[in-house]
Amino acid sequence: MTDARFMSLALALGRRGLGACWPNPAVGCVIVAGGRIVGRGWTRPGGRPHAEVVALAQAGAAARGATAYVSLEPCAHHGKTPPCADALAAAGVARVVVALTDPDPRVNGQGLARLRAGGVEVVEGIGAEAARADQAGFLLRVTEGRPMVTLKLAASLDGRIATASGESQWITGPEARRLVHAMRMRHDAVMVGAGTVRTDDPGLTVRGLGARRQPVRVVLSRGLDLPLDGQLARTAREVPLWILHGSRAAPERIAAWQETGARLFAVPVSAGQLDIRAALAILGAQGLTRVFCEGGGSLAAALLSEGLVDEFAGFTAGLALGAEGRPSLAAMGIDRLGDAPRFALVETRAIGADVMHLWRRQG
Repeated sequence: MTDARFMSLALALGRRGLGACWPNPAVGCVIVAGGRIVGRGWTRPGGRPHAEVVALAQAGAAARGATAYVSLEPCAHHGKTPPCADALAAAGVARVVVALTDPDPRVNGQGLARLRAGGVEVVEGIGAEAARADQAGFLLRVTEGRPMVTLKLAASLDGRIATASGESQWITGPEARRLVHAMRMRHDAVMVGAGTVRTDDPGLTVRGLGARRQPVRVVLSRGLDLPLDGQLARTAREVPLWILHGSRAAPERIAAWQETGARLFAVPVSAGQLDIRAALAILGAQGLTRVFCEGGGSLAAALLSEGLVDEFAGFTAGLALGAEGRPSLAAMGIDRLGDAPRFALVETRAIGADVMHLWRRQG
C-alpha cells in the first residue's frame, strides 16, 4: 500500500510536465527514506533536467539507502545528460519502484538492468495503468510514430457548432473556455484545419493561466489558402506555427508563409485531402507526443474515420440550434453502427452552465 501511495505522488508530479517537455516523456520521481519524502522532481520544460536528477539533487546524501519511485523506467542511454539509472545507483538508492518500462529502443529494460547490475532492488508495475494513460502520447510516438490526439468539440444540445450564418462565439460559457485553455496547456500542440483559421482567425495560444511554454500551433491546409493578415501570421515569430500543406501548394504562398516565420511541411494528398496519417507521422517525427485538435468538422471527421482520435473531449451547451445549424462533424460515410468509432466514458462533470464529457478510444 505504501508503494502505491508514493507512486501516486510520483505520477501526479509527472503530470506537471505534460505539454512542456516534449519530445521527452513527462516523468515524476519521489525519493523516500524512513517513510519521509526527501526528494521529489518532475521533467522540466524542454525535457531536462530529468525527474530523477531533480529529485536526487533535492535529496542529497539522504538518497543513500532510500527508495525512489519513478513513473517511467529511468533512461539508460547517454544523450545530453548521463543515464538516470546510473545516477540513481551512484547516489546509493537501495530500491527503485517503476510504473512502466520505457519502450524506447535506447532504454526498453536496459535502465532496469543497469540498476540491478548496480545492486539496486527493482520493483515493476506499481501504478502501471495510470502511468500508461499519462504516457499515452509518448508511448504512441515511440511505438506507432505518431502523437496522441485529443479531439475537442463544443456543441449545442443537438450537436451544432454554429448557426446557419456561421455565428459560434460563444456556444459555451467562460468556465468551459477556461478549461479548454488548461487542456491546451497539457498538450504539445493545438491543431486546426484551414476552415477554422479562415472563419475564426484564432490565436490558438494558452491565455489567462500564467506564463509557460506555449503549445505549437498546427494548421492543416492543402492549398495554403490562409489569411496572411490574421493572428497566426502576425505571431508566427513569437509562438511556433507549423503549417502542413499539399505538395502542389503555390510556391508564392509557401514563400509568403515562410517569411512570417512559420515552419512548413509538405504532406501527401489522398482523395483530394491531406493524408491525415502522414500528417500525424510528420508531427511525431518532429517530437510531438500530445496534440489537441480543435476542429473543424472536416478535420475531426477525418481523424475519427481513420481511428486516430485517442481521447474525445465534448463540451455541451444548453441550447439548440436546429437542423439548419452547422454540424460538429463532416460526413464520415458510415452506413452501419458497427463501423462507427466507439469510445469509453472516462469522466462527466458540470463546467459552469455546460457539461464536459471525456471519452477514450476503445481497443
